Amino acid sequence: MTATALADPPRSEDTFVELENVTLTYGRGDKQIVALGQTDLRINQGDFVALVGPSGCGKSTILKLVTGLLTASTGYVYVAGREVGAEQVRVGMAFQNPTMLPWLTVRDNVMLPLKIVPPFRQDYRAKRKTEFRDRADALLKEVGLASFGDKHPWQLSGGMLQRASLCRALVHEPQLLMLDEPFGALDQFTREELWAVMQELWMKLKPTVLLVTHDLKEAGYLANRICVMRTRPGQIIDDAEVPFPRPRTIEMSYTPTFVSMTQRLRELIVSARPVKETV
Repeated sequence: MTATALADPPRSEDTFVELENVTLTYGRGDKQIVALGQTDLRINQGDFVALVGPSGCGKSTILKLVTGLLTASTGYVYVAGREVGAEQVRVGMAFQNPTMLPWLTVRDNVMLPLKIVPPFRQDYRAKRKTEFRDRADALLKEVGLASFGDKHPWQLSGGMLQRASLCRALVHEPQLLMLDEPFGALDQFTREELWAVMQELWMKLKPTVLLVTHDLKEAGYLANRICVMRTRPGQIIDDAEVPFPRPRTIEMSYTPTFVSMTQRLRELIVSARPVKETV
């Protein structure tokens, strides 16, 4: 499948994240690998965008470029109107494995960003037992963990740990929330339960969210826009709005319109896979 020209959302004062003619290449000469082909992407402030596509298509690469963990080989990455890294932006992150420090309580794990991220860190010692503790407890209550703040990570289930991980990602009021397969390791029922939690948190706090997922139903449930990527080289080949009103429900995901949307996404991803080489 050849890449088609996409109509990016128009640049506006609300544009918070922008990739302009971005590529990423590893290695040199014969060993050079193009991880990301020419890519353009605009995300408005407060938007919720999902990246879907086959493994190795560059979804997580885009997350790393936006957060400054990787530097583009060509092109420009802008966050908050300036090149990435030039403007101090609070970023929250949640991954498939909710890594917690086992010697800390759940509450103290949630409060870690307040200890290390400016401007909160300068007040951490003075507020850790008052305002910051209350902030962490309020989030834990939001996700159904009100009575687990004093527990340790090993005392919680996988789903409970992922709830705590979402709290940790949001406790410092991030402007940008990066989610890399945060629900991928969970069973289907727990995953769907956490979709509802994530939707409620986003509707209340409205951070700008970039979600990487292989679950098309998850993308349709959570995101306002879904970008489909191809591999070799990674590139966005489709960018479409999700038409369903909020709050969304699991029941909605079984309607013909929703099923038709996910089937279209599946067909795009299947057609975007590289052709197997013959020996």
